[in-house]
Amino acid sequence: MSQHAGLSRRTIIRGGAGLAVAGAAVGLGATPAGAATNGHGLTIADTNEHKNPGRLRYYKFRTAAIGGLTPGVNVLLPDGYETSGKRYPVMYLLHGGVQNFTKFHLEDDIIGATAHKDLIVVMPDGGIAGWYSNPVSSQVGKRDWETFHISQLIPWIDANFRTYAEYNGRAVSGFSMGGFGALKYAAKYYGHFASVSSHSGPASLRRDSGIVAHWANLSSAVAELGGGTLYGVPGWNQAKVTADNPVERIESYRNKRVFLAAGLNPDALHFPGFTIPGANPTEAHVLAGQREFRAALDRAGIRHESHELAGGHFVRPSMLRADIDGAIGRLRKA
Repeated sequence: MSQHAGLSRRTIIRGGAGLAVAGAAVGLGATPAGAATNGHGLTIADTNEHKNPGRLRYYKFRTAAIGGLTPGVNVLLPDGYETSGKRYPVMYLLHGGVQNFTKFHLEDDIIGATAHKDLIVVMPDGGIAGWYSNPVSSQVGKRDWETFHISQLIPWIDANFRTYAEYNGRAVSGFSMGGFGALKYAAKYYGHFASVSSHSGPASLRRDSGIVAHWANLSSAVAELGGGTLYGVPGWNQAKVTADNPVERIESYRNKRVFLAAGLNPDALHFPGFTIPGANPTEAHVLAGQREFRAALDRAGIRHESHELAGGHFVRPSMLRADIDGAIGRLRKA
């Protein structure tokens, strides 16, 4: 897959009304005052885009990819978006397990972290234990979070906001389960993202007797799929594990910005009320997996930035801000 299909200067710059026409023709964004519309398999079930005078927009969707639920998405716009007329790069920011699309807004001050920065931040639901995947089976209806994000949400964002709908216009980042999701999406969909970041996210599914893959399988079965399975039981769908496993997809990170952060304290990763003594992965497993991943990147001559810090399994404000600045530095400028 080619890295991106760049927009020509002639396509982008035709002045005033011509810019709006060009944007509509290639599906790259609504006018500043335009309301978001349905499309790409998504129907808007709820929105505050006309109620919230600030930078944060909230949407809930109905989609056949996620049966019986209305997944939420926060879209954080740059200062001055409504009047600037500019296009912006986008960061997709993915939450961890037993969290939702409000995590970075309510817990990590994403509004403050992006103040006066030319970046759109999209924060979607990914399920209680969806693992940013389409499961092998589900007993509660469709839970195809990967399809929702990649095949529906990304084109919907590009159609409704002034983005750069190309490789150099997108970053993906996340925490914990979302950090795994970011690494996975950047590898599986190489042409979608020029920057990838993982904050305490697993980068190796098979190490330590496959504890992360087992945990993903078990947690999704209990908390997400009503007894269904992410990777299959008994035994895994090995091809699916390989396709999702960052350490088995090293060449897919070449020419990308890669940012990693993990803690040095061995906090357990667990779901409230769902802890299995001795079976839960910990930050120590995350750190070991990131070290394995980094070593593989080094052997392949792929540049990356990594941080090992005091503390355990949580988002560090300094790392989130450094990640945002680094992504802006790598992506196409507004």
